Amino acid sequence: MLQLNVKNETSRLRAVVLGIANSNGPTPTIDEAYDPKSLEHIKAGTYPLEKDMVIEMTAFEKVLKKYDVQVYRPEIIENYNQIFSRDIGFVIDDIFVKANILPDRERELDAIQYVIDQINPQKVVRPPDDVHIEGGDVMLWNDHIFIGTYKGSDYKSFITARTNMQGVNYIKNLFPNKIVKEFDLVKSKIEPRDNALHLDCCFQPVGKNKGIIYKSGFREEADYLYLVDLFGKENLFHIEREEMYYMYSNVFSIAENVVVSEKKFTRLNNWLRSQNFIVEEIPYAEISKQEGLLRCSTLPLIRE
Repeated sequence: MLQLNVKNETSRLRAVVLGIANSNGPTPTIDEAYDPKSLEHIKAGTYPLEKDMVIEMTAFEKVLKKYDVQVYRPEIIENYNQIFSRDIGFVIDDIFVKANILPDRERELDAIQYVIDQINPQKVVRPPDDVHIEGGDVMLWNDHIFIGTYKGSDYKSFITARTNMQGVNYIKNLFPNKIVKEFDLVKSKIEPRDNALHLDCCFQPVGKNKGIIYKSGFREEADYLYLVDLFGKENLFHIEREEMYYMYSNVFSIAENVVVSEKKFTRLNNWLRSQNFIVEEIPYAEISKQEGLLRCSTLPLIRE
């Protein structure tokens, strides 16, 4: 049996589901795009090729294995995008929550059923249908759970709004002893530079007390200031609009002092090293064209 344990974003990783890019399917049509960044690349003819994405994910797996992490991969579904395993489920403490994702992505959960079968069934939950919540919006910080949401009255018309207030309340009820704090995110269907698809597109903790943040990703300044107060301004690396577009905040921690990052994120990687992090740089720019990066590709199961 898998003894699940995830309490934050940065403790030493022991087991993870890493998505897979093999048999990723044809380039989507304009009508099939889930997010504005994919749409931009579909229109420009620069949508990533499967062979390039396989190379990038292989590099990621190699780094994980270098640190003795048990890596599970989804079973391959023919012609199907299975890169972003973060969306389909998440672990809080020792509970596995199956996400209610966009309906046509349901098969992605079936592809990791062999992993779920290794978990005590009493520790696996599935929210009711009206609860929308995706793993990219759920961020653990010990006694805190940060959740990205969208409070606009036009929620239903936004395919980029992935977590609703019912999702926030569901987690509050499931974990009554945690401090659950929601953040109202900026959404756009057409401009990827103004679309925080998930919370990890505009914020992520690193190490013990530091974080990467994009101020303009939050609809309310008070939400941004909450994190500034909690972490301390001097501990936050502020990213610019273009850096947010390239997903600077979507790195992935293997341990409190080890961060996997995209090799082109020079300004961020230099800052991380100046703060005594070991930075494992890999190529991940092709995958980022689908508005997801390193954190989006992972579903941590066990951290120490």
